[in-house]
Amino acid sequence: MQFNFSLHTINAIARQVWNTGKDCRVWALHGEMGTGKTTFIHSLCQEVLQVTSAIGSPTYSIINEYTSPLTGSIFHMDWYRLSGEEEALQAGVEDALYSNQLCLVEWPDRAANLLPPNTLHIYLELLSQTERSLRIQTPCM
Repeated sequence: MQFNFSLHTINAIARQVWNTGKDCRVWALHGEMGTGKTTFIHSLCQEVLQVTSAIGSPTYSIINEYTSPLTGSIFHMDWYRLSGEEEALQAGVEDALYSNQLCLVEWPDRAANLLPPNTLHIYLELLSQTERSLRIQTPCM
């Protein structure tokens, strides 16, 4: 499944992606710097999952936790600064991944072997200054 979107349409795309992947507990968001991973997560959390707390990139903290009236806890992880699986384990990502709570992981390739087999993979790509492509692979059953 693939979508093209801009900032004007990101909320509608976030809703469609949620409807497709809401049964998946772990979402891995792949894409180069600047493709909109954090922006997409912000839209999903604020507009779809009704998170009311501040939503920001956990680049330095590795894991941010939000609360949604629809899903309960949401763990937003950014693995960009991780050097590998050992550092990810030390940061506590495995506890979050297997908590049965929604986990949204940016830069999942830094510790890909820690992802559960039923992870929803989302690939973002820059099409232009204002447009992105989002492709979903391996939806959970």
